[in-house]
Amino acid sequence: MKYEDIVNNKEILEYYERGNAILDALGYTDHSTIHTKLVATKAAEILKTFEYGEKEIELAKIAGFMHDIGNAINRHHHAEYGGLLANEILKETDLSMPDRVRIVSAISNHDESDGVAADPITAALIIADKTDVRRSRVREKDPILYDVHDRVNYAVTETRLRCGLEEKRITLYLTIDENICTMYEYFDIFLQRMTMCSQAARIFDALFSLKVNGQRVL
Repeated sequence: MKYEDIVNNKEILEYYERGNAILDALGYTDHSTIHTKLVATKAAEILKTFEYGEKEIELAKIAGFMHDIGNAINRHHHAEYGGLLANEILKETDLSMPDRVRIVSAISNHDESDGVAADPITAALIIADKTDVRRSRVREKDPILYDVHDRVNYAVTETRLRCGLEEKRITLYLTIDENICTMYEYFDIFLQRMTMCSQAARIFDALFSLKVNGQRVL
């Protein structure tokens, strides 16, 4: 089983189409395969930077792409639902049982409400997911209807995640238009997620930093 097989799996794609439609109705930002492919790529880059092997990188990519399928059942506890769905799908593949369990565990623990990073695959998934903040995640609608989540994402005009092996630091760089979103609003929404990233970075013996408009704020 390879990442390319997962990306083209019809059942997974159906879950994403349904889940993204539900989140659209709830007013959430984009959670389509555009997001999950970016998460998979970022998770792989994090592990590659910290010199993990091809096997761990491949498992992180699979977990990254599949991590939000639980939204098709319900947004609440979507991580746990996603883990259960992923387990059933991956049972039908040639993945070994230990590798399947590692992927399922990572998916089930990626949400900031009650998840935790206890291994590199989960840590890479968490950081990749929580740092996907960008204007293009806001769905097309009248700006007057934007809630605070929309404004926070729409205010981000530039984002970059940098991982440094030698300095043992993972840094998220954001450029925010403060005419759209105040720093207070940003931290009100994202502080818990950034805290989770800090905990996840410790798995790599690294620090997590946040720089906004050129200033380090975390």
